Amino acid sequence: MTASAAPHRLIKRATGDWEVVIGMEIHAQVTSNSKLFSGASTAFGGEPNSHVSLVDAAMPGMLPVINEECVRQAVLTGLGLNAKINLRSVFDRKNYFYPDSPQGYQISQYKSPIVGEGEVSLELDGGRSVTIGIERLHLEQDAGKLLHDQSPTMSYVDLNRCGVALMEIVSKPDIRDAEQAKAYVTKLRSILRYLGTCDGDMEKGNLRADVNVSVRRYGETAFGTRCEIKNMNSVNFIGQAIEYEARRQIEIIEDGGTIDQETRLFDPNKGETRSMRSKEEAHDYRYFPDPDLLPLEFSQAFVDGLKAQLPELPDQKRSRFITGFGLSPYDASVLVAERESAEFYETVLSGLADKARDGKLAANWVINELFGRLNKESVAIAASPVSAQQLAAIVDLIGEGTISGKIAKDLFEIVWQEGGDPRALVETRGMKQVTDLGAIEKVVDDIIAANPDKVEQAKAKPQLVGWFVGQVMKSSGGKANPQAVNDLLKSKLGI
Repeated sequence: MTASAAPHRLIKRATGDWEVVIGMEIHAQVTSNSKLFSGASTAFGGEPNSHVSLVDAAMPGMLPVINEECVRQAVLTGLGLNAKINLRSVFDRKNYFYPDSPQGYQISQYKSPIVGEGEVSLELDGGRSVTIGIERLHLEQDAGKLLHDQSPTMSYVDLNRCGVALMEIVSKPDIRDAEQAKAYVTKLRSILRYLGTCDGDMEKGNLRADVNVSVRRYGETAFGTRCEIKNMNSVNFIGQAIEYEARRQIEIIEDGGTIDQETRLFDPNKGETRSMRSKEEAHDYRYFPDPDLLPLEFSQAFVDGLKAQLPELPDQKRSRFITGFGLSPYDASVLVAERESAEFYETVLSGLADKARDGKLAANWVINELFGRLNKESVAIAASPVSAQQLAAIVDLIGEGTISGKIAKDLFEIVWQEGGDPRALVETRGMKQVTDLGAIEKVVDDIIAANPDKVEQAKAKPQLVGWFVGQVMKSSGGKANPQAVNDLLKSKLGI
């Protein structure tokens, strides 16, 4: 394959084209009321150290007990990623010292994870698609949090998060540029939210990414030395970090240097990564099976029962919207990106008199008018002043020919500002479209009579009929039926 035919973006330098190789480890907090190995609350925002059990604090003699709900959520996620579910898995101790981890080790999974290989499909700009492989998903416990700004002389430790269940979802090194990386995190977050296994709230740290970046000359097959960028909690920052880190590594290699395998942090204020520590290898953690936890085993019937509960996921919903309602791939992708958006659109559909006729029209109104206004005013879809039922009524009124598109926009504004039943508003405010040909014909005749020069131009250039349509619509206050106006004008102008 030539460089120009590459399905991903290459970095062009004087010495040739370079390819970025990216793998990601996503840490997703499991949706669960209690922690992975204790009954302590997982609620966000409690007073420091108010959600800590004796197990979380590593008091002597306290033994971990597995939370079945967390296991269920991990298996459900694996099924949503088309992954292999392992009926037997093992919890290991990952040994390292962190001040916010009282045990002195993390209970995780190493050689025998709960979920094996899977995949995530991405739709990219320009109609391109790519499939990113999932290496594994395993369960592990989160650490606490160090607070450095509470005292000038010491750091404080908050253990509320300590022991919270995480799913670490490890991708294969299949991602090839920042655009794919951002799309991957966005798509994975969407799947988790559809499944209800993680709320995906990156601001609260409930979804974080470690990004492994290496570079190689285009056409090479061997991987370069990778650097890991830790604890990324913003999709845009992930893109910026990859762009910077790739160029940093290329410059070092082109100058004759070598890349040191290390862990780095991204500084969003400076837009650059900086060294944090040398990268540990797996043997540095001295993994061994946790002696306090038996291997985790469950039956195929347990997995099959969860599989039967799987909701319709984004890819399936997108395909149904395209084939069932004639939506463009782009529009369908926008609607299914968030579960709430898809549910709003489907509620609009359920209120339409003719779904097959108006499904595409409804999508246009949801995406362009509603989402556009919500974004402009920073309003969440759950707090939309225009309900799905009200929007369905507006779309129905257009589809029936009761109102024109222009009047529909005026009606939308009234409903947004004042509320009310769109059908009743059309009646009480005299917003009905004029379909009486006699009334429309009089307006058409007046416009033609007042513009003889334009008439001659339109006969020579038929596309100028659009100017007349605009004048008639303006004169009628947008109430004239556009199709009737068009037909009348073509007849009277002889074009």
